[in-house]
Amino acid sequence: MLLSLENMETYMTLFGMNDRNMAVLEQELNVSVTLRQQELKIDGAAADKALAEQVIAKMIDMLHHGELIDVSRIRYAVALAREGRLDEIEEILGDVVAITHRGRRIQCKTLGQREYVAAMREGELTLAVGPAGTGKTYLAMAMAVVALKNKEVERIVLTRPAVEAGERLGFLPGDMTQKVDPYLRPLYDALYEIMGVESYQRLVERGTLEVAPLAFMRGRTLSDAFIILDEAQNTTPEQMKMFLTRLGAGSRCVVTGDVSQIDLQKGKKSGLVEAMDVLRGVEGIHIVELTAKDVVRHELVQKIVRAYEAYESKEGKEA
Repeated sequence: MLLSLENMETYMTLFGMNDRNMAVLEQELNVSVTLRQQELKIDGAAADKALAEQVIAKMIDMLHHGELIDVSRIRYAVALAREGRLDEIEEILGDVVAITHRGRRIQCKTLGQREYVAAMREGELTLAVGPAGTGKTYLAMAMAVVALKNKEVERIVLTRPAVEAGERLGFLPGDMTQKVDPYLRPLYDALYEIMGVESYQRLVERGTLEVAPLAFMRGRTLSDAFIILDEAQNTTPEQMKMFLTRLGAGSRCVVTGDVSQIDLQKGKKSGLVEAMDVLRGVEGIHIVELTAKDVVRHELVQKIVRAYEAYESKEGKEA
């Protein structure tokens, strides 16, 4: 089976550094891909060869649309091809969520992420759950910055519960602000990458951007704001209800969390888990559940997530 490549540049981009992309494709589909002049030869079982040809053809088409091809995108294309849904990958092409201060495009990389972004665009309240590396926080940050730039909101409010994951706040040095700062660091990091440190500092000085622990939200009404509650799996039901009732006129809210990483004391129910049960089906509220297929961080993260899912499933059956 032969596929024609237009030029060496297409080959280099498609195959990746040290042919890494194609090595992943070969491993995933149990095929062998070789280049002869400007043609690709695919060897393997008939069904595997057919899938490989579909994926490569689609990747070449994506290159023509100016899309980048990397290992995570190859794996995702293979997964869709196995389900007979490869054409659906076109739905995420060209949908730019935001542009960073360095000019880099922030785009959805999976259909799950696209559903998440669509939910944030359409709804006033979005609950997003999923494993680490699915872009829950980062995409919410990007949407918040876009809403602020478009004058859809007047400020951004970012919050997190300061829950210890094995440590104790009391043993950390400094005052309360310094103690909770490490818990908010992932929010700072995402903002720095999207808008740059200088823009971030200007917004903080003007009061347009606020980053605070969840406890500081009590008693407030947040109007004309884009509000993000991160790591919401570590809220109690009481904290979650308190937070959700802070929503004021003209505001949009995104709640993100990973229900597989709850750090609450044993026996305490997660406010995020309860909120998903209580609010499912309520008009105007979107609940998005991302999976291991939507992991776009390091490819090893996806393997780690799947390994833990398999382990926990096995433990549950034996219990």
